[in-house]
Amino acid sequence: MPDLRSGASLLPRGPRGMWRALRWSLQGLAITWKVESSFRLEVYLFVVLAPLALWLGQGGVQKALLLGCLLLVLAAELLNSAIEAVIERYGAEHHELAGRAKDMGSAAVFVLMLNVIATWALILGPRLLVR
Repeated sequence: MPDLRSGASLLPRGPRGMWRALRWSLQGLAITWKVESSFRLEVYLFVVLAPLALWLGQGGVQKALLLGCLLLVLAAELLNSAIEAVIERYGAEHHELAGRAKDMGSAAVFVLMLNVIATWALILGPRLLVR
């Protein structure tokens, strides 16, 4: 383990380090899938909506926006789950700051869900109204 005081980098180096980073990321996805029902629901929605995004988007930019906003929700849910795990690590008793942090993480996911609705409505809405 590198000594943090020496200025040594903790970033993975070379193919072996990149493989380890990939493995840790996949472990994070797997444990989140296992313990977070909201993440599972959002993945199910992604599985349904991602093909629609690729089919309904006209051109690369629209497809990227429709798909990207869905991925942002998943990323925010992973971060929210990480916040909750750290808070639970320090105890289940109620603390105002812990509750605030959990609520803020949840709010971030909510805001990105609003972003999904706005993005899909702004891109697909005009096509539906023209008909």
